[in-house]
Amino acid sequence: MNSISRWAVGLLCCLFLTSEFAIGQTPVPNSAPLEKYCDWSAKDYAISKPLCGLKGNAERGRKLAINRKKGNCLACHVMPISEEDFHGTIAPPLVGVGARYNAGQIRVRIVDIKQINPASLMPSFYKHPDNLNRVAKKFQGRPPLTAQETEDIVAYLETLK
Repeated sequence: MNSISRWAVGLLCCLFLTSEFAIGQTPVPNSAPLEKYCDWSAKDYAISKPLCGLKGNAERGRKLAINRKKGNCLACHVMPISEEDFHGTIAPPLVGVGARYNAGQIRVRIVDIKQINPASLMPSFYKHPDNLNRVAKKFQGRPPLTAQETEDIVAYLETLK
């Protein structure tokens, strides 16, 4: 497959992912009970404090990152997960991400990548529900990930050194 074809496939995968979160016909509802939303603030391209003061679990985070119906990082990113096929190539590889960024820098990218790159196709996974646009009915009133799920993914990505 040439580089243009790979780019086109990656773009389609990413568009599918964002449309499923944003306006898809068959969204997967957040399976966790509705929780209180925790405000966060970004400074210097990072969210330094864990959401809701929670501690992440890297093992749970790995499962979420590869879950095609939850975090779905594999739709757009190459990851060091050999047992899973079809890694996306439209976004930066996550191999070594823990060596490139600290937890706060990883967290802001998951929570709301638009804080860094307003043109990014990546969905915001923990943005206040009132600030999400074109959300499918099953996702209304909650972000795609809970604060705990977000912190679990941060903990996992920190291990990728």
